[in-house]
Amino acid sequence: MNPLLTSLAAFISIFCGTFLGIFVRDKLPDRHLSGDTKDIVRQGTTLIATLASLVLGLLIASANGKYETESGRIRQLTANVVLLDNALELYGQETKPIRGLLRRETGALADRIWSENRPSYGKPQPFEASSLGLSVYTEVLKLVPNTEAQRSLQARAIDTLIDIGKTRLLLFTDLGGTIPIPFLVVLVGWLALIFASISLFAESNARTIAILCLFSFAASAAIFLILELSQPFVGLMMISDQPFRDALIALPR
Repeated sequence: MNPLLTSLAAFISIFCGTFLGIFVRDKLPDRHLSGDTKDIVRQGTTLIATLASLVLGLLIASANGKYETESGRIRQLTANVVLLDNALELYGQETKPIRGLLRRETGALADRIWSENRPSYGKPQPFEASSLGLSVYTEVLKLVPNTEAQRSLQARAIDTLIDIGKTRLLLFTDLGGTIPIPFLVVLVGWLALIFASISLFAESNARTIAILCLFSFAASAAIFLILELSQPFVGLMMISDQPFRDALIALPR
């Protein structure tokens, strides 16, 4: 789902709760809006507001955790690519073609990761092993070490390639994670009911409506933040792919 459009729809729905409360108050006699009725509505609103605040807090924490996890995996992937290049450089001149292949395939791997982690509204993309995981791994296996140091560096390179493959697989299997639509509808309904309850007993003037509009915007902004954080490879808060693409540029060839 598009975070901006979804949060805009949430804002409209929540703010409409304000006018719903005003409409109901104009239709009901004053005797239905005083005494015990007011206390019951106030207690019910407090309960729903508590539930909504808890849910919003948990969703923000969960979305932020997902964002930090994915960002950490990209940093780990970048570090492993640099470590792999360093191991191959220490191995000797015979790994120069492999290092060139590694540099060429790093950009292709970034393209694949960022494309397959974008929300898919059609048929999900199948997992495909990248050239970085196959071609480079095959070339490293073909190396014939002559010394114990080269044997150790070859083993380290193989282990690093395995770690790269595991990280990429984790990135692929952790696709999605956005809020389910029924859950979002319930949450927005709670918020709209809260604003309807507030406007039910508030004065109908421009100042009150402006304040409730501001509060509605704040609530929808929280939903926007949750949706943005839960989709870390797209949107305004997208994890940048430039550090990963530039990981090997500054290193000697």
